[in-house]
Amino acid sequence: MLVSTDAILTTHVGSLPRPPAVVDLLLRKEKGEPYDPADLASAVEQAVDEIVRRQVEIGLDVVSDGETSKIGYATYIKDRLSGFEGHYPRPPHLDLAPHPEFREAMARMTGPQQFKRSACVGPIEVVDRTALERDLANLRAAVSRHGPREAFMNAASPGVISAFQQNRYYPTHEAYVEAIANAMRPEYEAIVAAGFVLQLDCPDLAMARHTGFQELSEAEFLKRAEHQVEALNDAVRNVPADRMRMHICWGNYEGPHDHDIPLEKILGIVLKAKPQAILFEAANPRHRHEWTVWRDARIPDDKILIPGCIMSTTNYVEHPELVAQQILQYADIVGRERVIAGTDCGFGTFAGTSRVDPGIAFKKLRSLVEGAAIASRALWRR
Repeated sequence: MLVSTDAILTTHVGSLPRPPAVVDLLLRKEKGEPYDPADLASAVEQAVDEIVRRQVEIGLDVVSDGETSKIGYATYIKDRLSGFEGHYPRPPHLDLAPHPEFREAMARMTGPQQFKRSACVGPIEVVDRTALERDLANLRAAVSRHGPREAFMNAASPGVISAFQQNRYYPTHEAYVEAIANAMRPEYEAIVAAGFVLQLDCPDLAMARHTGFQELSEAEFLKRAEHQVEALNDAVRNVPADRMRMHICWGNYEGPHDHDIPLEKILGIVLKAKPQAILFEAANPRHRHEWTVWRDARIPDDKILIPGCIMSTTNYVEHPELVAQQILQYADIVGRERVIAGTDCGFGTFAGTSRVDPGIAFKKLRSLVEGAAIASRALWRR
Protein backbone atom coordinates (compact mmCIF):
# COMPACT_ATOMS: atom_id res chain seq x y z
CA MET A 1 0.00 0.00 0.00
CA LEU A 2 1.31 3.41 -0.95
CA VAL A 3 1.92 5.95 1.81
CA SER A 4 2.26 9.72 1.65
CA THR A 5 6.04 9.81 1.27
CA ASP A 6 6.40 12.97 -0.83
CA ALA A 7 2.89 14.43 -0.74
CA ILE A 8 -0.52 13.68 0.76
CA LEU A 9 -2.13 10.96 -1.31
CA THR A 10 -5.81 11.04 -2.22
CA THR A 11 -8.43 8.32 -2.48
CA HIS A 12 -12.11 7.72 -1.73
CA VAL A 13 -14.31 5.05 -0.14
CA GLY A 14 -15.09 3.14 -3.33
CA SER A 15 -18.52 3.51 -4.88
CA LEU A 16 -19.04 6.14 -7.55
CA PRO A 17 -22.06 7.12 -9.69
CA ARG A 18 -22.94 4.41 -12.20
CA PRO A 19 -24.10 5.26 -15.74
CA PRO A 20 -27.89 5.07 -16.27
CA ALA A 21 -27.53 2.11 -18.63
CA VAL A 22 -25.70 0.10 -15.96
CA VAL A 23 -28.21 1.07 -13.27
CA ASP A 24 -31.12 0.00 -15.49
CA LEU A 25 -29.61 -3.42 -16.16
CA LEU A 26 -28.61 -3.97 -12.52
CA LEU A 27 -32.13 -3.15 -11.36
CA ARG A 28 -33.65 -5.45 -13.97
CA LYS A 29 -31.45 -8.26 -12.71
CA GLU A 30 -32.29 -7.45 -9.07
CA LYS A 31 -36.04 -7.49 -9.74
CA GLY A 32 -35.92 -10.70 -11.74
CA GLU A 33 -36.96 -8.91 -14.94
CA PRO A 34 -35.67 -9.94 -18.38
CA TYR A 35 -32.21 -8.63 -19.25
CA ASP A 36 -29.29 -9.71 -21.40
CA PRO A 37 -26.29 -10.76 -19.24
CA ALA A 38 -23.98 -10.00 -22.16
CA ASP A 39 -25.32 -6.45 -22.35
CA LEU A 40 -24.75 -6.00 -18.60
CA ALA A 41 -21.22 -7.38 -18.79
CA SER A 42 -20.36 -5.08 -21.71
CA ALA A 43 -21.91 -2.02 -20.06
CA VAL A 44 -20.02 -2.66 -16.81
CA GLU A 45 -16.72 -3.20 -18.63
CA GLN A 46 -17.06 0.11 -20.47
CA ALA A 47 -18.20 1.95 -17.33
CA VAL A 48 -15.25 0.68 -15.27
CA ASP A 49 -12.82 1.86 -17.93
CA GLU A 50 -14.46 5.29 -17.96
CA ILE A 51 -14.64 5.62 -14.18
CA VAL A 52 -10.96 4.78 -13.77
CA ARG A 53 -10.04 7.21 -16.54
CA ARG A 54 -12.03 9.95 -14.87
CA GLN A 55 -10.46 9.36 -11.45
CA VAL A 56 -6.98 9.54 -12.96
CA GLU A 57 -7.91 12.67 -14.89
CA ILE A 58 -9.06 14.37 -11.70
CA GLY A 59 -5.77 13.53 -10.03
CA LEU A 60 -6.80 10.88 -7.50
CA ASP A 61 -3.87 8.68 -6.52
CA VAL A 62 -5.60 5.50 -5.34
CA VAL A 63 -8.64 4.59 -7.43
CA SER A 64 -11.33 1.91 -7.60
CA ASP A 65 -13.72 0.37 -10.11
CA GLY A 66 -16.50 2.46 -8.55
CA GLU A 67 -18.21 -0.77 -7.42
CA THR A 68 -19.88 -0.50 -10.80
CA SER A 69 -21.02 -4.12 -11.08
CA LYS A 70 -22.64 -4.28 -7.65
CA ILE A 71 -26.25 -3.50 -6.78
CA GLY A 72 -25.07 -2.59 -3.27
CA TYR A 73 -21.86 -2.74 -1.30
CA ALA A 74 -23.21 -5.21 1.29
CA THR A 75 -25.95 -7.06 -0.61
CA TYR A 76 -24.11 -8.12 -3.78
CA ILE A 77 -22.96 -11.27 -1.99
CA LYS A 78 -26.37 -12.95 -2.37
CA ASP A 79 -25.50 -13.49 -6.04
CA ARG A 80 -22.11 -15.04 -5.22
CA LEU A 81 -22.89 -17.16 -2.15
CA SER A 82 -25.49 -19.83 -1.52
CA GLY A 83 -27.95 -19.70 1.36
CA PHE A 84 -29.55 -16.29 0.75
CA GLU A 85 -33.14 -15.83 -0.41
CA GLY A 86 -36.12 -13.51 -0.28
CA HIS A 87 -36.51 -9.91 0.81
CA TYR A 88 -36.93 -8.90 4.45
CA PRO A 89 -37.21 -5.15 5.06
CA ARG A 90 -35.81 -3.98 8.38
CA PRO A 91 -37.23 -1.35 10.74
CA PRO A 92 -36.35 2.32 10.15
CA HIS A 93 -33.07 3.57 11.57
CA LEU A 94 -33.41 4.67 15.17
CA ASP A 95 -32.69 8.29 14.29
CA LEU A 96 -35.22 8.29 11.43
CA ALA A 97 -38.04 6.34 13.08
CA PRO A 98 -39.61 9.42 14.77
CA HIS A 99 -39.65 11.33 11.48
CA PRO A 100 -41.89 9.57 8.91
CA GLU A 101 -42.40 12.71 6.82
CA PHE A 102 -38.67 13.20 6.53
CA ARG A 103 -38.23 9.55 5.51
CA GLU A 104 -40.71 10.10 2.69
CA ALA A 105 -38.94 13.29 1.63
CA MET A 106 -35.56 11.57 1.70
CA ALA A 107 -36.88 8.78 -0.54
CA ARG A 108 -38.06 11.41 -3.02
CA MET A 109 -34.63 13.09 -2.97
CA THR A 110 -32.47 9.99 -3.30
CA GLY A 111 -34.82 7.64 -5.08
CA PRO A 112 -36.39 4.55 -3.49
CA GLN A 113 -34.16 1.72 -2.31
CA GLN A 114 -34.73 -1.08 -4.81
CA PHE A 115 -32.19 -3.63 -3.64
CA LYS A 116 -33.21 -6.84 -1.88
CA ARG A 117 -32.41 -7.52 1.77
CA SER A 118 -32.18 -11.29 1.63
CA ALA A 119 -32.01 -13.57 4.65
CA CYS A 120 -29.70 -16.49 5.26
CA VAL A 121 -31.87 -19.61 5.05
CA GLY A 122 -29.26 -22.29 4.30
CA PRO A 123 -25.56 -23.18 4.34
CA ILE A 124 -23.24 -20.49 2.98
CA GLU A 125 -20.83 -21.51 0.23
CA VAL A 126 -19.28 -19.86 -2.80
CA VAL A 127 -21.39 -20.65 -5.88
CA ASP A 128 -20.32 -17.97 -8.38
CA ARG A 129 -16.65 -17.19 -8.88
CA THR A 130 -17.09 -15.61 -12.31
CA ALA A 131 -18.53 -12.32 -11.01
CA LEU A 132 -15.37 -11.59 -9.01
CA GLU A 133 -13.18 -12.74 -11.90
CA ARG A 134 -14.94 -10.29 -14.22
CA ASP A 135 -14.54 -7.48 -11.68
CA LEU A 136 -10.82 -8.18 -11.37
CA ALA A 137 -10.35 -8.39 -15.15
CA ASN A 138 -12.24 -5.13 -15.74
CA LEU A 139 -10.23 -3.23 -13.14
CA ARG A 140 -6.95 -4.75 -14.31
CA ALA A 141 -7.63 -3.66 -17.90
CA ALA A 142 -8.64 -0.13 -16.88
CA VAL A 143 -5.61 0.28 -14.62
CA SER A 144 -3.32 -0.92 -17.39
CA ARG A 145 -4.87 1.55 -19.82
CA HIS A 146 -5.00 4.64 -17.60
CA GLY A 147 -2.13 4.15 -15.16
CA PRO A 148 -3.23 5.27 -11.68
CA ARG A 149 -0.61 5.12 -8.95
CA GLU A 150 -2.54 2.39 -7.15
CA ALA A 151 -5.95 0.68 -7.23
CA PHE A 152 -8.16 -0.92 -4.61
CA MET A 153 -11.25 -3.11 -4.71
CA ASN A 154 -14.04 -3.19 -2.15
CA ALA A 155 -15.40 -6.29 -0.46
CA ALA A 156 -18.07 -6.58 2.21
CA SER A 157 -16.87 -7.60 5.66
CA PRO A 158 -18.46 -10.60 7.39
CA GLY A 159 -20.03 -8.30 9.95
CA VAL A 160 -21.70 -5.94 7.51
CA ILE A 161 -23.09 -8.88 5.53
CA SER A 162 -24.68 -10.16 8.73
CA ALA A 163 -26.08 -6.69 9.49
CA PHE A 164 -27.88 -6.47 6.14
CA GLN A 165 -28.90 -10.11 5.69
CA GLN A 166 -30.76 -11.61 8.65
CA ASN A 167 -29.72 -14.99 10.01
CA ARG A 168 -32.52 -17.55 9.80
CA TYR A 169 -30.40 -20.67 9.60
CA TYR A 170 -27.33 -20.75 11.84
CA PRO A 171 -27.82 -21.48 15.58
CA THR A 172 -26.11 -18.28 16.73
CA HIS A 173 -25.03 -14.95 15.29
CA GLU A 174 -21.43 -15.93 16.00
CA ALA A 175 -21.76 -19.11 13.94
CA TYR A 176 -23.39 -17.11 11.16
CA VAL A 177 -20.57 -14.54 11.01
CA GLU A 178 -17.93 -17.26 11.07
CA ALA A 179 -19.61 -19.05 8.17
CA ILE A 180 -19.66 -15.79 6.20
CA ALA A 181 -15.99 -15.22 6.98
CA ASN A 182 -15.05 -18.65 5.68
CA ALA A 183 -17.04 -18.10 2.49
CA MET A 184 -15.64 -14.61 1.86
CA ARG A 185 -11.99 -15.56 2.43
CA PRO A 186 -11.41 -16.60 -1.23
CA GLU A 187 -12.71 -13.22 -2.44
CA TYR A 188 -10.44 -11.30 -0.08
CA GLU A 189 -7.39 -13.32 -1.07
CA ALA A 190 -8.17 -13.13 -4.80
CA ILE A 191 -8.33 -9.33 -4.76
CA VAL A 192 -4.88 -9.09 -3.22
CA ALA A 193 -3.47 -11.83 -5.44
CA ALA A 194 -4.63 -9.79 -8.44
CA GLY A 195 -2.37 -6.94 -7.33
CA PHE A 196 -4.98 -4.64 -5.77
CA VAL A 197 -5.36 -3.27 -2.29
CA LEU A 198 -8.27 -4.94 -0.51
CA GLN A 199 -10.78 -2.58 1.11
CA LEU A 200 -13.01 -4.21 3.69
CA ASP A 201 -16.23 -2.31 4.26
CA CYS A 202 -17.10 -2.47 7.96
CA PRO A 203 -20.04 -0.18 8.81
CA ASP A 204 -21.20 -2.98 11.10
CA LEU A 205 -18.75 -1.60 13.67
CA ALA A 206 -20.59 1.74 13.87
CA MET A 207 -23.73 2.18 11.73
CA ALA A 208 -25.23 -1.19 12.68
CA ARG A 209 -25.68 0.02 16.27
CA HIS A 210 -28.74 2.03 15.16
CA THR A 211 -29.69 0.04 12.05
CA GLY A 212 -29.19 -3.71 11.61
CA PHE A 213 -28.44 -4.43 15.29
CA GLN A 214 -30.65 -1.78 16.86
CA GLU A 215 -32.36 -4.31 19.14
CA LEU A 216 -29.11 -4.83 21.06
CA SER A 217 -28.02 -2.91 24.12
CA GLU A 218 -24.80 -0.95 23.79
CA ALA A 219 -22.90 -3.59 25.75
CA GLU A 220 -24.32 -6.36 23.56
CA PHE A 221 -23.45 -4.42 20.42
CA LEU A 222 -19.85 -3.88 21.53
CA LYS A 223 -19.49 -7.58 22.33
CA ARG A 224 -20.83 -8.42 18.87
CA ALA A 225 -18.45 -5.92 17.24
CA GLU A 226 -15.51 -7.53 19.06
CA HIS A 227 -16.44 -10.92 17.64
CA GLN A 228 -16.93 -9.53 14.15
CA VAL A 229 -13.41 -8.08 14.19
CA GLU A 230 -12.10 -11.47 15.33
CA ALA A 231 -13.94 -13.16 12.46
CA LEU A 232 -12.63 -10.56 10.02
CA ASN A 233 -9.06 -11.07 11.18
CA ASP A 234 -9.42 -14.81 10.74
CA ALA A 235 -10.83 -14.35 7.24
CA VAL A 236 -7.78 -12.31 6.19
CA ARG A 237 -5.19 -14.34 8.07
CA ASN A 238 -3.33 -15.01 4.81
CA VAL A 239 -3.38 -11.38 3.65
CA PRO A 240 -0.60 -8.96 4.73
CA ALA A 241 -1.86 -6.02 6.76
CA ASP A 242 -0.22 -3.52 4.42
CA ARG A 243 -2.31 -4.81 1.51
CA MET A 244 -5.57 -3.93 3.26
CA ARG A 245 -7.65 -0.97 4.37
CA MET A 246 -10.99 -0.90 6.15
CA HIS A 247 -13.89 1.56 6.11
CA ILE A 248 -16.11 2.37 9.07
CA CYS A 249 -19.07 4.73 8.99
CA TRP A 250 -22.36 5.56 10.68
CA GLY A 251 -24.54 5.40 7.56
CA ASN A 252 -24.28 7.14 4.22
CA TYR A 253 -27.49 9.15 4.42
CA GLU A 254 -28.60 12.63 5.38
CA GLY A 255 -30.44 12.40 8.69
CA PRO A 256 -30.27 13.41 12.34
CA HIS A 257 -27.61 10.79 13.23
CA ASP A 258 -28.34 11.53 16.87
CA HIS A 259 -28.23 7.81 17.63
CA ASP A 260 -24.71 7.31 16.21
CA ILE A 261 -22.51 5.47 18.68
CA PRO A 262 -19.58 7.76 19.60
CA LEU A 263 -16.21 6.96 18.07
CA GLU A 264 -14.53 6.71 21.46
CA LYS A 265 -16.70 3.70 22.34
CA ILE A 266 -15.73 1.65 19.30
CA LEU A 267 -12.22 2.87 18.45
CA GLY A 268 -10.44 0.32 20.63
CA ILE A 269 -12.28 -2.45 18.78
CA VAL A 270 -11.60 -0.91 15.37
CA LEU A 271 -7.88 -0.68 16.10
CA LYS A 272 -7.75 -4.44 16.73
CA ALA A 273 -8.62 -5.14 13.10
CA LYS A 274 -5.72 -6.32 10.95
CA PRO A 275 -5.95 -3.90 7.97
CA GLN A 276 -3.24 -1.24 8.08
CA ALA A 277 -5.34 1.72 6.95
CA ILE A 278 -8.64 2.98 8.36
CA LEU A 279 -11.08 5.13 6.38
CA PHE A 280 -13.61 6.95 8.55
CA GLU A 281 -16.12 9.79 8.59
CA ALA A 282 -14.50 13.08 9.57
CA ALA A 283 -16.12 15.76 7.40
CA ASN A 284 -19.79 15.72 8.36
CA PRO A 285 -21.09 17.78 11.28
CA ARG A 286 -21.88 14.76 13.45
CA HIS A 287 -18.34 13.37 13.42
CA ARG A 288 -15.97 16.16 12.48
CA HIS A 289 -15.25 16.93 16.13
CA GLU A 290 -13.92 13.41 16.66
CA TRP A 291 -10.44 14.31 15.42
CA THR A 292 -9.75 14.87 19.12
CA VAL A 293 -10.65 11.23 19.81
CA TRP A 294 -7.97 10.16 17.36
CA ARG A 295 -5.58 12.67 18.91
CA ASP A 296 -6.07 11.21 22.37
CA ALA A 297 -6.06 7.54 21.33
CA ARG A 298 -3.14 5.14 21.39
CA ILE A 299 -2.86 4.50 17.67
CA PRO A 300 -0.47 1.68 16.70
CA ASP A 301 2.60 2.95 14.87
CA ASP A 302 1.77 0.97 11.73
CA LYS A 303 -1.75 2.34 11.25
CA ILE A 304 -2.56 4.77 8.41
CA LEU A 305 -5.44 7.20 8.83
CA ILE A 306 -7.69 8.08 5.89
CA PRO A 307 -10.08 10.72 7.23
CA GLY A 308 -13.09 11.74 5.22
CA CYS A 309 -12.42 15.29 4.10
CA ILE A 310 -15.39 15.35 1.73
CA MET A 311 -19.03 14.67 2.64
CA SER A 312 -20.92 12.17 0.52
CA THR A 313 -24.44 13.30 1.43
CA THR A 314 -24.49 16.96 0.36
CA ASN A 315 -24.08 18.83 -2.91
CA TYR A 316 -21.98 21.51 -1.24
CA VAL A 317 -18.49 21.39 -2.77
CA GLU A 318 -16.00 21.66 0.07
CA HIS A 319 -13.44 24.42 -0.29
CA PRO A 320 -9.91 23.09 -0.84
CA GLU A 321 -8.68 25.17 2.09
CA LEU A 322 -11.11 23.38 4.39
CA VAL A 323 -9.89 20.05 3.08
CA ALA A 324 -6.31 21.12 3.73
CA GLN A 325 -7.12 22.16 7.28
CA GLN A 326 -8.54 18.73 8.07
CA ILE A 327 -5.53 16.98 6.59
CA LEU A 328 -3.22 19.09 8.72
CA GLN A 329 -5.17 18.15 11.86
CA TYR A 330 -4.55 14.46 11.26
CA ALA A 331 -0.95 14.96 10.14
CA ASP A 332 -0.30 16.55 13.53
CA ILE A 333 -1.61 13.37 15.17
CA VAL A 334 0.24 10.60 13.30
CA GLY A 335 2.64 12.40 10.97
CA ARG A 336 2.25 13.35 7.34
CA GLU A 337 3.40 9.99 5.96
CA ARG A 338 0.54 8.20 7.71
CA VAL A 339 -2.31 10.34 6.40
CA ILE A 340 -4.20 9.88 3.13
CA ALA A 341 -7.08 12.19 2.21
CA GLY A 342 -10.39 10.41 1.65
CA THR A 343 -14.16 10.81 1.67
CA ASP A 344 -16.76 10.14 4.35
CA CYS A 345 -18.40 7.39 2.31
CA GLY A 346 -19.22 6.42 -1.28
CA PHE A 347 -21.16 8.34 -3.90
CA GLY A 348 -23.01 5.28 -5.21
CA THR A 349 -23.56 3.04 -2.20
CA PHE A 350 -26.58 1.41 -3.84
CA ALA A 351 -27.24 1.48 -7.58
CA GLY A 352 -29.74 4.14 -8.53
CA THR A 353 -29.82 5.79 -5.09
CA SER A 354 -27.77 8.91 -4.41
CA ARG A 355 -28.15 12.24 -2.65
CA VAL A 356 -25.32 13.85 -4.62
CA ASP A 357 -25.57 14.72 -8.30
CA PRO A 358 -23.01 12.69 -10.30
CA GLY A 359 -21.37 15.75 -11.84
CA ILE A 360 -21.09 17.43 -8.45
CA ALA A 361 -19.60 14.27 -6.93
CA PHE A 362 -16.63 14.61 -9.25
CA LYS A 363 -16.32 18.32 -8.45
CA LYS A 364 -16.06 17.33 -4.79
CA LEU A 365 -13.35 14.80 -5.57
CA ARG A 366 -11.42 17.44 -7.50
CA SER A 367 -11.64 19.71 -4.47
CA LEU A 368 -10.20 16.84 -2.40
CA VAL A 369 -7.20 16.68 -4.73
CA GLU A 370 -6.73 20.45 -4.63
CA GLY A 371 -6.95 20.49 -0.84
CA ALA A 372 -4.37 17.71 -0.54
CA ALA A 373 -2.01 19.75 -2.72
CA ILE A 374 -2.39 22.75 -0.41
CA ALA A 375 -1.74 20.58 2.65
CA SER A 376 1.26 18.98 0.98
CA ARG A 377 2.87 22.35 0.29
CA ALA A 378 2.45 23.29 3.94
CA LEU A 379 3.67 19.96 5.33
CA TRP A 380 6.70 19.52 3.16
CA ARG A 381 7.87 23.07 3.88
CA ARG A 382 8.08 22.33 7.59
